[in-house]
Amino acid sequence: MKPSEIVAQLNRHVVGQDDAKKILAVAVYSHFRKVAMTDVDRLEMLKSNILLIGPTGTGKTLLCETLARVLELPFVTADATSLAQTEYVNEELDAILQRLLERAGGDTAKAGRGIVFIDEVDKLKSISGQARAASGENVQHALLKIMEGSLVTLKNGQTIDTKQILFICGGAFVGLESILAETQAFGFIATSQSDDQKVLDRLNARVKPTDLFRFGLIPEFAGRLPIIARLNELSKDQMVRIMIEPQHSIYRQFRAILQNEGVELVIEPMVFGQIADLAFEFKVGARSLRGIFEEMITPVLYLVPDRPDVKKVTIRSLFEEAVFS
Repeated sequence: MKPSEIVAQLNRHVVGQDDAKKILAVAVYSHFRKVAMTDVDRLEMLKSNILLIGPTGTGKTLLCETLARVLELPFVTADATSLAQTEYVNEELDAILQRLLERAGGDTAKAGRGIVFIDEVDKLKSISGQARAASGENVQHALLKIMEGSLVTLKNGQTIDTKQILFICGGAFVGLESILAETQAFGFIATSQSDDQKVLDRLNARVKPTDLFRFGLIPEFAGRLPIIARLNELSKDQMVRIMIEPQHSIYRQFRAILQNEGVELVIEPMVFGQIADLAFEFKVGARSLRGIFEEMITPVLYLVPDRPDVKKVTIRSLFEEAVFS
């Protein structure tokens, strides 16, 4: 797929984050173009793993899941905090690759072209005075080898080459903004009348490796993540769109469920705004939308199977009972 085609597919499932989608699409396109080259052609080319930075609930995991699905690639997720809590990091990393192999149906070549998403890597930051064996720094060092590319022999005896596996890391990186504010003050790019302001703004807002060093990532680990995309906090309008627009939106899902019962579900626009307002207060992005929506729809799903006379359910407010007709 061309980058524009990848973005078009992502747009069907993920609302907003246009800049991050483009960066991700180009990075993935470039990665697999490199994979398609001969060994001689790509000899000097380094693998471009990706770092997604953004608040919780902004779509980091969803972007990666959707990307893997539209490209028909095996995909697994891992939690960096879980890795940091175990003494057997290398065994856990082998388990991640084992799951990737299972997703590939046991095909090591297919698994070797899969995608691994490691979330909450910002929790691996180095903390002064902490023993390395119990710290995130230890996990960063353990991840270096497989992210760069190596032959890993699993417990079942099969071997996976990680050179072509695309590693995408994600995290909220709380506190990074203050570091950026300081570094931009020193390294701001001067402008003239002939400069393209949009290009300059993008360059000045870019997260630099030195910013990640100051945050707490070791230089070697940050260096394995040359492509950085930032996701913005979701607005209330975007939260409303998330519930309605995507191909598998929560509204479409429950309309389909009730349609199978011969019942039409109608939710007034104001209701989505009320759910978004409540979710916005929880400050965990889109993650709270489903919980609020399902709490609202539960009484309806409880009553409808016992009411064969009902043909339509209308919800006019989050704070009023649904109308059955």
